[in-house]
Amino acid sequence: MMEALQFSFSVPRFIALKAISPLNKKAYYDGKLATVKLVDVPEPKLPDESWVKIQVKYCGFCGSDMNLIFLKDSPSASPFTSMPCIMGHEYCGEIVEKGADVTGFDLGDVVAVAPHLGCEARKISPICPICRTGRPANCQNMAKGALAPGMFNGICRDVPGGFASHAVAHQSQLFKLPEGLSPRLGALTEPVAVAVQAVLDNPPGNKDKVLVIGGGVIGQMIVWALRAMGLECDITVSEPFPFAQDMVKRAGADHIIKDGNLFAAAARITDAERYSPVMGDDICMGGFTKIFDCVGTGATINIAMRCLAGRGVLSVVGIGDDVKLDLTPLWLKIQTIKGVFAYGYNMVNGRREHAFTTSMRLALDHSEFLESMITHTFSLGQYKELIQTNLDKGKTRAVKTMFAF
Repeated sequence: MMEALQFSFSVPRFIALKAISPLNKKAYYDGKLATVKLVDVPEPKLPDESWVKIQVKYCGFCGSDMNLIFLKDSPSASPFTSMPCIMGHEYCGEIVEKGADVTGFDLGDVVAVAPHLGCEARKISPICPICRTGRPANCQNMAKGALAPGMFNGICRDVPGGFASHAVAHQSQLFKLPEGLSPRLGALTEPVAVAVQAVLDNPPGNKDKVLVIGGGVIGQMIVWALRAMGLECDITVSEPFPFAQDMVKRAGADHIIKDGNLFAAAARITDAERYSPVMGDDICMGGFTKIFDCVGTGATINIAMRCLAGRGVLSVVGIGDDVKLDLTPLWLKIQTIKGVFAYGYNMVNGRREHAFTTSMRLALDHSEFLESMITHTFSLGQYKELIQTNLDKGKTRAVKTMFAF
């Protein structure tokens, strides 16, 4: 048996939590209505001979974990989740059991896990067109095949994630840590890969004016990734909290917008012309050529489009609620808006390489800032303290928090 942090909810519980949460936010993670609780469950078994069992060393706590616990995710994702599920998708650990069909990995190997459950893990053949492009995280069969519905380990009832001492993973999800990369940093591979993939999908040139909206974990990692890749573009970050401002500056940002006034910053930094319509927000002609919106709300996307230059590209990295957009800047300035989710295979320096491999290589050479991002570690039994620490980031100065096993 093992102790695990399990997530589940029902419609009646959802209604009850939404009713009482304005008075008691702790109800989501403490009490009879809580969406998460510690449970004793059997250690997971290998789904088939192409899987391994992993003894977890570290597992990061993600903003998406927080959204799940507090029931903030869009209902549109519900067909691709199955419960009850053991959470945790940012993990690193040691292989302690492997199936007979696993090749390229041995017992004792320390691996990071790319958690998304594409066609190969689900034993679907032929694989879907998206998986064929090397992006299994965006697989169109996330509710089909040999496993219960679930986009990734941790929100699939058949595949427990890293909020437990042991987890299982398909061999296609495994990436061996290179010598010199610690398991702590290995557990950062997943979020770093998100940032690396965002940059690779919207790569700036050295003369581009880049804006990152939101200097939280992923915003900091995007700035770090831009610099670790050797890009000399001008980087501006919009971030209201002083501690996060210090972090993005250390990561390599050139300018910090502290007051949220993106229009003034676009005019000052990019020489954009700022115009005021008869009603509504200003609009810039010219502006930032590449924007990474790590917040993803209606407000930030609308302002980003208004501050984005003609033919500019906006990557929506953050996952917000339903949005309403004024599409005038989109057609007026022939802009491109890209969805950003997870990672896959890319051409890097002339060779095909998974974003996990790219991220590990960059982390080896540029580890100091990433190490500084890991501010708090907790035992699994301290999960309530971990959640509260993330709710009180202004006071705790938390950046990346982890469970350590």
